[in-house]
Amino acid sequence: MPELPEVETTRAGLAPHCEGRGIRSVTLRRPDLRWPIPKEIKKHLPSQTILSVRRRAKYLLIDTAPGSALLHLGMSGCLRVLPATTRIEKHDHVDIALDNDTVIRFTDPRRFGCLLWQPVGETHSLLQHLGPEPLSDDFDGNFLYELSRGKRSPVKHFLMDQSIVVGVGNIYAAESLFQSGIAPQREAGSISRARYAALATSVKSILSYAIARGGTTLRDFLNADGAPGYFEQELFVYGREGEACKVCGKPIQNLRMGNRASAWCKKCQK
Repeated sequence: MPELPEVETTRAGLAPHCEGRGIRSVTLRRPDLRWPIPKEIKKHLPSQTILSVRRRAKYLLIDTAPGSALLHLGMSGCLRVLPATTRIEKHDHVDIALDNDTVIRFTDPRRFGCLLWQPVGETHSLLQHLGPEPLSDDFDGNFLYELSRGKRSPVKHFLMDQSIVVGVGNIYAAESLFQSGIAPQREAGSISRARYAALATSVKSILSYAIARGGTTLRDFLNADGAPGYFEQELFVYGREGEACKVCGKPIQNLRMGNRASAWCKKCQK
C-alpha cells in the first residue's frame, strides 16, 4: 500500500496543475470504490475552484469552498493529471475535468481506494482520531516517550499506530528502527527517552529523504506524472530478508509480527 512519501509525492505532483483551476465536471464511471461515492461529489464540485491540494496522513484532500474531496489511493490507486482527450482505460473510475482541458483521473484496479466528501468546517470521521504528522514539530522523542509509558506492545506496532503518529507504515517503520538501532520486537514502554529521540529523528530524516527521492517503488505505485518512485534501491532492511546487512554483513532476519514480516538486523538492532 502506498505510504506517506508516495502520497506526498502524488500531492506535490498534482498541486501545481490543479490549484487555482476551475472544475468543469465530475465523471463517475462506477458508484463506489471501497465505499459508495457520496452524492455531494457530483453536486458540489462542478463550477468550484480548487483552493488547495493537501495531505493528511495517507489521505489527499482537494479543497473547494463548500468542502473537500477526500481520497485514499488504497493498494493500487493512482491520481494523474492528463489531457482530457486521453483514452479511458478499464480501471479509470473517476475524472475531475478542469477548465484547461485536463482531467484529474483516479485509476484503481483493486478498488480499495476511496472518494469521499468532507464539508467545509468539518473533519471526516476517518481523520478525527489521527495522531500528529511525523514531519511536524508536534512529533519528537519526548512525545513518543510519554505516550509509550506502560505499553507492552512491540515498538514497531506502537510506531505504526495511526493514533500515535500518522503515515509511518511497514516500510518506513522498519527502516527507522534499523537506523536508530532499536529491535522491532522491543516493548514500547521499555525504551528510553534518548532512544526515542533517536527514533523520532530517524523517522523524520528517512521520510524526508524518501519524499525528496519520490517515494518507494511498489508494484502498483506511480507518481502523478506516471513515473515510479526511486527510493527502493536504498532500503537497508525492508524486503532484504536473508541478504547481508549493509552495515555489519550479518543476514537480515525475517521476524513475523502479527500478519506482517518485519525485517531487521539482529546485530545492529537491540
